[in-house]
Order: sequence, then structure tokens, then C-alpha cells
Amino acid sequence: MALLAEGDRRAATARPVDHEMSPSRFVDRLGELDTFPKLLLHNAERWPDAPAMREKEYGIWNVYTWRDYRDRVRTLALGLKSLGVQRGEVVALLGRNRPNWVWSELAAHSLGCMTLGIYEDVLAHEAGYLVSYSEARAVVCEDEEQVDKILSLDEAGRSLRWIIYHDDRGMRKYRDPRLVSWQELCARGEELGAKEPDLFEREIAQGRGEDVAILCTTSGTTANPKLAMLQFKPFLSHIAAYLEVDPRGPDDEYVSILPLPWIMEQVYTVAMPLLCRIRVNFPESAETAMRDLREIGPTHLLLAPRVWEQTAADLRARIMDAGPLTRKLFDWAVRVGTAAVERGRRHWLADLLVFSALRDRLGFSRLRSAATGGAALGPDTFKFFLAMGVPLRQLYGQTELAGAYTIQRGDELDTDSSGVPFPDTEIRIMDPDENGVGEIVTRHPGMFKGYFKNEEATREALTADGWMRTGDAGYFDAKGRLVVIDRVKDIARTTSGVRFSPQFIENKLKFSPYIGEAVVLGNRRPWLAAILCIRYSMVSKWAENRQIGFTSYQNLAANPQVIDLIAGEVEKVNASLPESQRIRRFVLLYKELDPDDGEVTRTRKIRRGVIDQRYADIIEAIYAEKPRVHVDTLVTFEDGRTARVEADLEIRDTSAHRRLARAA
Repeated sequence: MALLAEGDRRAATARPVDHEMSPSRFVDRLGELDTFPKLLLHNAERWPDAPAMREKEYGIWNVYTWRDYRDRVRTLALGLKSLGVQRGEVVALLGRNRPNWVWSELAAHSLGCMTLGIYEDVLAHEAGYLVSYSEARAVVCEDEEQVDKILSLDEAGRSLRWIIYHDDRGMRKYRDPRLVSWQELCARGEELGAKEPDLFEREIAQGRGEDVAILCTTSGTTANPKLAMLQFKPFLSHIAAYLEVDPRGPDDEYVSILPLPWIMEQVYTVAMPLLCRIRVNFPESAETAMRDLREIGPTHLLLAPRVWEQTAADLRARIMDAGPLTRKLFDWAVRVGTAAVERGRRHWLADLLVFSALRDRLGFSRLRSAATGGAALGPDTFKFFLAMGVPLRQLYGQTELAGAYTIQRGDELDTDSSGVPFPDTEIRIMDPDENGVGEIVTRHPGMFKGYFKNEEATREALTADGWMRTGDAGYFDAKGRLVVIDRVKDIARTTSGVRFSPQFIENKLKFSPYIGEAVVLGNRRPWLAAILCIRYSMVSKWAENRQIGFTSYQNLAANPQVIDLIAGEVEKVNASLPESQRIRRFVLLYKELDPDDGEVTRTRKIRRGVIDQRYADIIEAIYAEKPRVHVDTLVTFEDGRTARVEADLEIRDTSAHRRLARAA
């Protein structure tokens, strides 16, 4: 495969990849094309009219060619230059996935600036921390909502000189002198470009592959996120290694759904298209994303575990509304299809009668490669999609290591491991126990330069010989595949000495269409218990079908019939677990776990320390064998408002706990 050139045979200067050469030398082969902006100029020169990206707006897909891409980046870069943005400064980006985000990012890189992506759903104080810590000089905001967060910053925003906004609706009432509209920025850029026609190219030529391009936030499960410094050339080199094991090219389609600040969306949406020219498509909104995906019919797809779980739950919700025959046929197909996957193959009749239509309905018919990463996906959910014929693979990696660096082989049905390393990657298990389980440590040429303004954390993250300590526990199986168990610090042990992985059991629980989130307890406790959140979209439909009245999430979760429903789901999971690892008691929480409350990260990873502290009274009541617990607390809404919640929660025993009580 020619990563830069395959599409246009007339481009005689395009050079295919030599697969005998080391992936780490791939970007060297390209000569001076060692930064994102240089690759953009290269693509726009050779394939100016080829589609680079599409965006759906008001129901219409707008197409942007490589020429359009370059021209918009040029205008924005010169606009930033006219404002006084300097090489080496930080430009922050705050908004949803849209072409203007990518253009703004490449514009900042063209001037030698570092970019910092901020999740669009952050609260103002979270944005303030990142802006202040990075000393960002400019921030590009999507709309009034994001501008409000930045304007609310006092001391935290003192480094900011410019606040640029794309959508001007509602902005006329603002008078802050730092505000610059998208239109004004573009006008400035065009004016400067007319005066100095080659300024854009001169600025790009000053860039070097060793320059830091991206400050990417870590997940921040235990504290404020750190900022990993990722350099152009090492980052591109590692993506080249990725493309060797999972090839794609100009005829492929990708739909950008996951948040752009996340490392893997930076890989798939920003950097990878510059190398292989895969077309990137931006849905109209989060609400229409899955419908828009069907219109595109992507060939490659990356979704987070929570999205795969929600997709599976939505499918079941639609089946619940179908007739008895359809429901029985679906249940049969899932049963025999999953059994076939466990034997290493697919069930052709189930595919013919059920799964082929489901793939078409979801927009998965053209998929050649689908991936999940960022956290572990439960094996039951994994098998469900494999049975459906979705070529799903598990990726494994970290922000500091340029995203993924292992992938499952496409020629085998593998639901247990994270696959094998990329060609440029080394992995070893540090301090393994008698079963070969230890901490996973990794190194490859594309790993981060260090943490921004945090040398101490950088030293703690690296071994003396330069390997990255991932903090994850795992081992290699008999086929040389990496199996990731859980975070080292999260591997738990009961007071009787039983070791267990909370994440493994949580993922099994979340395969239920009715359980949206799970936190398994039991570390230094006599037995395992769980705090569960209902999947509101599914449970509300279930309740409506049975004419069960409810007024809110809290009211629905407290309904005895709903608790019975979830109890049945917990019993199913318990039946698949060893006796010592079964859930003995559980409680349904009165709310969803929320990143605004600090209970999960923006990428939906559980902050166990926060859970232990915030719900200490509930946890103590569970282990004190109490039948109910009273809560009186405050919850935080997305706009920062708080409200008081008062409720009595039922704590339910499972059959495993009742047997334990009888034995005692």
C-alpha cells in the first residue's frame, strides 16, 4: 500500500512505502514532510480536487477537498499571525468535532504553536485549570456556550490574549476586548495573505519534526489530567507502523464520533488522514451521529466501549418493540451466533436471516476494520458484535504512547486479548508473579517527550532505561498476545484472600441492556458488592411497556419492579462467575455517574477514589447488612447549578448472599 500516493497514478513523485524498511524510518523516507502542515501542503499540491473531509450541516453533506483544507488552514494561520500569536505558544481548542476544529489545529501548527484540545462538556473550572496550566495564549471556541466558560475565568484565564468564536449566534451582547469572531479572523488572514503571499509557506518551512505538536490530556482518574507532549515526526512514524498492520487509503471512509481531544481521535481524524488520505466525515450532531454513519457506510470505525455498549442496548430496545417472531429469531441468532464465535467461526444461517440486515441498519455493511479502545470492552459485548459479523478488534495503548500500539489480528476471532504489538513497539511484563502477571511496560519511537511542565511526573512514568510504566496489569498468552487484566492499583483482594478484577466483573454487568454503569466493591472486604446505575433509555422503555409509572431517573431506579429486573441481570452474571467472585449485594444509585461530579473521567473511566469517598455511607450500609440506606446530598448539573437529592435506597441481596447467610 502506498500511504501517500496510491490514488493518483499520474503523481510520479509519490513514493510507496518499502515494507522492508523499519516503520520508524518511514517519515525519513518522505524527506522534509515531517510535520502535519508539510503533509497538508503535499496532499493539496498532488490531489487538490480529491475529497479530504465532509461535514453534514442542515441535512446536506458538504465536501472539502485537499485544496479547500489547505486554503482554510492558510487563512486561519495568517489570521492568528496577525493577532500576534507566536511560535512555541499554546492554542487551546474547545468545541465539538467539526472541520473548523481540525483547520484551527493545523493553522496553529503551521505557526509552530502547540495545540491543546479541551473536551466540550467540561465545566468552567476544568477548562480554567487547563488554560491556566498550559498558559494558552489563544482559545478557539465553538459557540456562545463555550465562550461563556472561558469568560467566567478570572485568574485562571489571565494568560489568554484572544478568544476566537466560530458560531456568532448570541454573541452580540459581549464586549470583552479579547473576543474575535471567525469572520474577523478570516478577514485578517486574507488581508495578511494578500500583503505577503508566501508567508504561510515560510512559516510551515520553519517547522521541524522534533517540535511538540500536541499537548494531549491524560485520563486523570486520580487527579487533574497531565499534558503529554507529542512531537510531529515520532507521532507520524508510529501511525505509519499502525497503517502497516491495519492498512487504509484514499478510498476508505471514517466517521469522527469520539471527542477530538482524545488521543485516538487525534490519530484517526487529524494525523492519519494526512498520511493515507482516508476521508473523514463529521456528523451533524451527537444525536444524529448513528444515522449519519449509516449514510456514509464507513469502511473503518473507532468507537469507545461505552458507545459499543449503548449501540448493543439500542438494538435490544428496538427488538423489544418488535413482534414475538422477530424477538425469538433475534434471540436465536444471538445464541447460536455467539456459540459459533466461541468456536472460532461465524454462523452463516444466523448471518443470512438476521445479522446482515442489522449490519445494514447500523451502517456497518462496508466495515473492513472496526476498533474499540480507551478501556476494556466486556467479552459478552465483544462476542455479540463478532457474531453480527462486525470485524471488531481490541486496541490497547495510552496517551503518552501516541495512542494504540497493539491490535488483534484480523484473521482470528479473539475476545480475550488486546492482540500483538505494532512492528515498532516493544512490550514486557515487569515483576511478573508465578502466573506471569505483572505491570505492562512499553517503549517505541513515537512515545511522548514528557509531561508539559512536570518533570517529576515524567520521571515517575518512565523506568531508568526509558520504558513507559502503563500502570496496567497483564500477561502474554500462549500465542504471544497481550492480555490486559485491570489497573495494577485496582486489582483487589477480599479479606479472605480472593483476588479479583473489578473491571472484568463490571464489564460483564454492563453487557446487560438494563445496566448502564457498575462499580464493583470488595477490596479489603469479606465479599463482593456493587453500586449500579440503570441504563435509563432501556429501563424507561421496559417500564412503559409494562405500564409502570415514573417521573424521573431517581423515581424509576427506586421502583421495586425495576430492582427485581436488575436483580435478575445480576443473577445471570453471577452464574458465569466463580463462587468467590459473585456479587452478594447491590444497590441502584439515584443518579448516573457523571463527569461533572468527578465520578468518572471525560472518557468515562471510573474514579474509584471519588466513589469510595462520595458514597461511603452507602458502602458502609451495604456491608453492615442494612436493608436500606438514606441519602441526602447535592448533585451538580452541566451548567454548574446544584440541587439537593434526598432518597431511601433499597439494598438487595442476591441468591449468593442468601446462601452465604444460611451457611453462616
